[in-house]
Amino acid sequence: MNKLLYGVAYYYEYLPYDRLEEDIKMMKAAGINVVRIAESTWSTYEKQEGQFDFSTVTKVLDAMEDAGIDVIIGTPTYAVPSWLVKMDPTVLAVTHQGEGVYGARQIMDITNPNYLKYGERVIRKLLEVCQGRKCIIGFQLDNETKYYDTAGPNVQAAFVEYLKEKFDGSTDAMNAAFGLDYWSNRVDNWEDFPDVRGTINGSLGAEFDKFRRGLVTEFLTWQSNIVKEYARPDQFITHNLDFEWRGYSYGVQPANNHFEIAREALTVAGCDIYHPTQEELTGAEIAFGGDMTRSLKQNNYFVLETEAQGYPCWTPFPGQLRQQAFSHVASGAAMVEYWHWHSIHNSFETYWRGLLSHDFKENHVYCEAKTIGRDFAALSPALCNLKKENKVAMVVSNDALSALDWFRIDTTAEGPGKTGYNDVVRWMYDALYKMNVEVDFIEPSCKEMDRYQMVIVPALYAACEADLQRMKQYVADGGYLITTFKTAYTDENVKVYHDAFPHVLNECLGISYSNFTFPKDVKLSGTADEQAELFMELVKPEGAEVLASYDHYAWKDYAAVTRNHYGKGTAQYLGCKTSEKYLQKLLADAMKEAGIADAVQN
Repeated sequence: MNKLLYGVAYYYEYLPYDRLEEDIKMMKAAGINVVRIAESTWSTYEKQEGQFDFSTVTKVLDAMEDAGIDVIIGTPTYAVPSWLVKMDPTVLAVTHQGEGVYGARQIMDITNPNYLKYGERVIRKLLEVCQGRKCIIGFQLDNETKYYDTAGPNVQAAFVEYLKEKFDGSTDAMNAAFGLDYWSNRVDNWEDFPDVRGTINGSLGAEFDKFRRGLVTEFLTWQSNIVKEYARPDQFITHNLDFEWRGYSYGVQPANNHFEIAREALTVAGCDIYHPTQEELTGAEIAFGGDMTRSLKQNNYFVLETEAQGYPCWTPFPGQLRQQAFSHVASGAAMVEYWHWHSIHNSFETYWRGLLSHDFKENHVYCEAKTIGRDFAALSPALCNLKKENKVAMVVSNDALSALDWFRIDTTAEGPGKTGYNDVVRWMYDALYKMNVEVDFIEPSCKEMDRYQMVIVPALYAACEADLQRMKQYVADGGYLITTFKTAYTDENVKVYHDAFPHVLNECLGISYSNFTFPKDVKLSGTADEQAELFMELVKPEGAEVLASYDHYAWKDYAAVTRNHYGKGTAQYLGCKTSEKYLQKLLADAMKEAGIADAVQN
C-alpha cells in the first residue's frame, strides 16, 4: 500500500432516497478514499432464482470511479434470500437449538450443497459485472464467517468421516483417545455413531468444534479460489475476521481459526474491532484485535469494520474518534473503515449508527472524521507501512479455548462456571498493554519462538506433546517462558495427562502439582494485601525458586509463583490468578531479567 485507506461500508440499497451524489461529496470532504459494497444484499441482486440485477452495484461503481474513491467488493453470501430457503429448507443450519427459522443473517449451513451452488453462482455473476473496474482494489470474502453451530445430519456425517481419517478407521483408537467407555458412550461401529449434539464428553465435543472451525477455513478458501479466477494480480483478497463477542470484541474467536484462514484464504488479513467508548474506552480492545490480526501474516492488516457512532453507549466523546483511528494505525492497520456510512432507517441495526446519523446532516463525529481523513492523507508516507519487531509473544490456542469452554475454570458441583480461556488471555494481555509492552500472537505449534526474548503461555489447557517439548526447548536454548495455571493439563484430545502437572514442562519449570482448589481469603506471601484469585494450584517446588507462596494456615507449604533457571533460559510459573497490579510487578521484574527494557510498570 502506498497510502493509508480511510473508508466506510456503503449501502446504496438501504437508502430511503437516491443521494449517491451528495454522499460522495460528503465522503470526499471527509477524506474517505475507499468504500466496501455488495456483501449484504444477495436478495436485491437476485430477487428470484436466476433473475440477476446488479444495477445498484454498477451505479455505485460508476460514481466512485468518477470520484476517485477506491472500492472493495464483498461476496454477498452471509445473508441468504428467502427464495433459496423456500426452494431448499435444509439451507438453514440445524443447531443445538434445533431447526432454523428464516429471518436473521448467518443462519445457513455453510456446507449445504444448494447454498454452495447458488452462492457460487451469485459470486461469479457479481465478479463478472465488476471485471475491468480500475476502482476495485480488492475483495472481501463473505462477512465475519463462523460455523454458526451447524450440526445437521450432513455435517455430522462429514464429522464421522473426519474421525475415521483421524483414527485410521479404528473405533478402538477413538474410544481410547476420547475416553468413551465413560457412561457407556463407547462406539464400536461407525454406523452407530450418535448425534454429537447430545454428547457429555468434552473430548468429543471439543473435537467437533475443531472440525467445524475447519469447515470455515474450507468455505473461505473455496470462495478465495473463485475470486482468484477474476482478480487482477494487484487486487487483494481479505476477510473481516471477528472476535469472541461480549457486547464488544473481546477475545480469541471460538468458531473459526484465524491463523488457518489467513494462511489458506487471504492475501491480506482483515478484522472487525468494536469496543467500548466514552469513559470505558481503554484502547485495549483496539490493541488486542490489531495485534492478533497483524500477527496472522506478520504484516499490515485492514480494519474492515469499526464503529463510528454505533449504539448510544458508544457515541464517542469529542476527540475519541481520532484517538481510536490513530490507535488502529499504531497497531499496524493499513486501513480504518467504519461500519457504516449512514445510519439505517429500518430493521435490526437501526440504532447501530454510522458516520452520518439518520438525518444525513453533518454531526460532531462526521466533522471529526474530516480531520482524520485530512491527517491520514498528509501522514500516509510515514504511517502506511509501519512494521513492528516485538520482543514478546503470547501463545493462543483454539483447542485450549474449546477445552476450557467444556471445563470452565470456576466450575463447581452446582454447575458450569463462567470463567474460561479468554478471561485468562485478557488478564495477561491487559496487564502487558497497560505496561506499554507490545506483543505478537503465535500458535502453540510456532517453530520460530526463538525470535522472541519472552514467550507467555496463558492457560494452555490442551496441548500436544510436541508443542510442549518445543516450549521446553525454547527455555533450554535461552528463552524466557512465563506460563500460568491450567497449562499442559490435557493432550490435544482433551484427555488429562496421567503424570504430575504441568506434564513435560515440569522439568524446565522446576515444579509439580497434583491438587488444586478455589482460594478463599488466601494471601500471597511477601505482599501487604495481595490475594490468590479465582483458582489456585498447590505447587510443589522441585528446584524452582519460590517468588510467592500461599500465606494460609492450610496451604502454607505450597508455592503460588515460581522461577526456575533451565539450560540457558528461565521459566516462570503462576499457579493462581492475581490482581492486575501484582501481575504487572511480576511481569516487570521478569522483563528486566530477560533484558526487555521498554516495559513501563504503572
